[in-house]
Amino acid sequence: MRVWIGCGGYTNDDWTAPGLIYEGVKKDAYLETYSRHFDAVELNSSFYAIPGLKAFEGMARKSGGRTRFAVKLNRAFTHDRAPTDADFDRMLQSPEPLREAGVMGPYLAQFPYSFHRTGDNRKYLLGLAERFAGHELAVELRHASWDKPEVREGMAEYGLIWVSPDYPPVGGMPEPQVHVTTDVGYLRLHGRNKGSWWEGQSASERHDYLYNRAEMDEWAEKIALVADDLSELYVFFENTTQGHALKNIPMLREALNARGVPVQTPEPGEEGEGRLL
Repeated sequence: MRVWIGCGGYTNDDWTAPGLIYEGVKKDAYLETYSRHFDAVELNSSFYAIPGLKAFEGMARKSGGRTRFAVKLNRAFTHDRAPTDADFDRMLQSPEPLREAGVMGPYLAQFPYSFHRTGDNRKYLLGLAERFAGHELAVELRHASWDKPEVREGMAEYGLIWVSPDYPPVGGMPEPQVHVTTDVGYLRLHGRNKGSWWEGQSASERHDYLYNRAEMDEWAEKIALVADDLSELYVFFENTTQGHALKNIPMLREALNARGVPVQTPEPGEEGEGRLL
């Protein structure tokens, strides 16, 4: 199993703080710097506006072929749920430079908590699977009504990747387990900030959480149990606030290596040496 580990987004101004990886780095060099430390990234900007070909060409170039990109579907697909044919065309065609560079990971469909398991929503998800056939599509379903074996069996039938989540313990959402529906796994670690998950005014507040070593050991154990069932696993830390993810990723790498799950650690090189910690 090849493990790809990274963060939800790379344009995090929090990381310009003293001792973090963007200290003294200009914004247009964020991705180049990021790619020296992490071999995967979850692209958030596509949720708000689908980048064009030139933007994706720039990403492929700046990352130097070192970083895999999971591309989040635009909100038209998951929140508004009224994508046009033009939306589908742009979403499918624009990332072509990433494919040509060999750094395209799965698409991510991040559905909101309000997307319950109803007949209409099941039909919508099926239609989405059909339109993205031939492409890896990871689906995050935040309402607990989807957290059932029969749902995952259906997803496996259509080649959809179940997104295994770690949410705060607030109830009503899927349990923190690694489930396998294809030979590619996908894990999103949101942090466990119970107090701000519903009340937080921003994603930054909701994801303001630093995992401790025991919690990283817990996830490493769960990952090790499914290692033989997967060819690839993507792990994305969403707790980027204040650089928490930068501290947690080395913990998870160490915990996985200790359990016989090999993790490749990018070599930052002289310019970025020692800055991750």
